Amino acid sequence: MGHQAFWFDDAMAGDKTQPTALRGEHSSDVAIVGGGYTGLWTGIKLKLARPELRVTLVEKHLCGSGASGRNGGAMLTWSSKFPSLCRLYGLEEAIRLVKASEAGVGEIRDFCLSHGLDADIRADGTFYTATNPSQLGGMSSMLQSLNRHDINSWHRCSPEELKQKTGSEVHLEGHFSEAAGSLHPGKLVRGLRRIAIKLGVEIHELSSVNSIDYGSCNRLNFDEGELICKSLVLATNAWMPELVPELRRSIILVSSDMVITEPVPESLASIGLNHGAAVIDSRTFVHYYRSTPDGRLMLGKGGNTFSFGNRVRNFFDEPSVYSSQLSDKLAWMFPGIRLPLARSWTGASDRSVTGMPFFGRLTEHSNVFYGLGYSGNGVVQSYLGGDILSSLVLGLDNSWTRSGLVTGPRGLFPVEPFRYLGANLVRNAIRYQERRQDQDLSVPGVITAVANLAASAGKADH
Repeated sequence: MGHQAFWFDDAMAGDKTQPTALRGEHSSDVAIVGGGYTGLWTGIKLKLARPELRVTLVEKHLCGSGASGRNGGAMLTWSSKFPSLCRLYGLEEAIRLVKASEAGVGEIRDFCLSHGLDADIRADGTFYTATNPSQLGGMSSMLQSLNRHDINSWHRCSPEELKQKTGSEVHLEGHFSEAAGSLHPGKLVRGLRRIAIKLGVEIHELSSVNSIDYGSCNRLNFDEGELICKSLVLATNAWMPELVPELRRSIILVSSDMVITEPVPESLASIGLNHGAAVIDSRTFVHYYRSTPDGRLMLGKGGNTFSFGNRVRNFFDEPSVYSSQLSDKLAWMFPGIRLPLARSWTGASDRSVTGMPFFGRLTEHSNVFYGLGYSGNGVVQSYLGGDILSSLVLGLDNSWTRSGLVTGPRGLFPVEPFRYLGANLVRNAIRYQERRQDQDLSVPGVITAVANLAASAGKADH
C-alpha cells in the first residue's frame, strides 16, 4: 500500500481484525467496489433501509487506505459554495444542499455516538480567513447570497477572536461557522468498516477487480474468484478513471499534501489551538490546519502535483515532496513555537470541472451506479453520497434521486496531453499570482485570467 498517512496507521495500530480476500464464486444483491467513506456509507445505509439485502463490498487494499484515511479530517459544508450551487442546480436545490450538508455534521457525530464509534469528532466549527490584502472581502458576495435566503451560519470575527481562536497573527480577516468541525479520518473509516460488518455487509479486502462484465447481472472478476451481483456501485474515486473509461475525463487527479506534528499540547494551548475547529485560508489551492485532541497540529495544502493520464501513480503513496514548504508555512504562521514534524504524506484528490461531486448511472448500464469528484471536500459530502447512492440502488423517488447532483459529470477535461499541460499552466499562474499578492504587488492581467480558470477549485466562492 506504500507510505501511509498518520491517521491510517494510527487507526490500524488498535485494529486487530484480519482482512479476508475474495476467493471462489460469490453472489450478492448489491456489490460495492471501494472501501472508503462513499462505499461504506452506501453499504451501511442500504442495510439500515433493507436489512434483508445481500450487500458485498470489495476493496483493493484495506478499507480506508485511500483518500478516506489520508484527508485532513475537516468536516466542511457546501454553504461557502452557495452561489455555485445556485448556478449549477437552481435556488431551491442549492438551499436544500446547504442545509443538508450542515445537518450532516451533526448526523455523522450522532451516528458515531449511537454506534460506539470514537472518531475524535469535535463539532467546533471552522474559520475561513484572508491572509493577504487581496483576499479581504472575498467572502462578501457569498455571505450576501446566504443572508438573502436566511441560511447564513457565518459571522465575521473580531480581530481579537480571530487571533485567539486561530492561534496566528497572519489572518487579516476571518469568518466563523459553527456548522463544521473535525475528526480522525482513520478512526472514522475503520469504525465504519466495523459497523458495516456488524450490520451484515460482507467485506473483502485485498481484493482487486481485474475486469467487470456488465449486464443484467454484473460479473466482477478477481485473481482467485468472481462476484455476481444485480446492482453495482462504483465508489473508487481517484481510481475511477482506470476502472471506468466512460469517466476518464470527468476528473483530474492532483495531490493534496499534509504534515502533522508530534504532540505539543502545551504549546498549542498557549496560542488557543485547544479546540477542533479547522482553519482554511482564501487561496484557490488552500492551506488548512487544525489541532488534534492529543495536541498535534496538522497542516495541508491542495493543488500540488498533477498526474499525467489520471493514473494513481507512485508519488501519491510517498512522503510529501512539499514537506519542507509546509514546515516553512508552519513557522510563518506560528513563529517562536517549536513544532517538530512526525510525518508527511500525499493523497490523490479527484477534482471535477465544477468542484462538486457528481453521481449517476453508467450510460449503457442502468444497474451500475457511481459517485466521485469530491474535489478535496468529502468528509461530510461522502456521507450524503451514501444517501444518494443507496437511494439510487433502491430505486427511490426522493430529493436525492431528483437532485442535480445525480446527472453525471457537468463537464469534461481535455484529452491528454492538453489536460496535464493545461493544469500545470493554471497551477503555476496561481502560484505566481499568490506570491505577488502575498507581497501586496500587482498581478499582470494575463496571469489573473489564467488563474481564474481554476476558480471552482477553491473551498469558497469569491
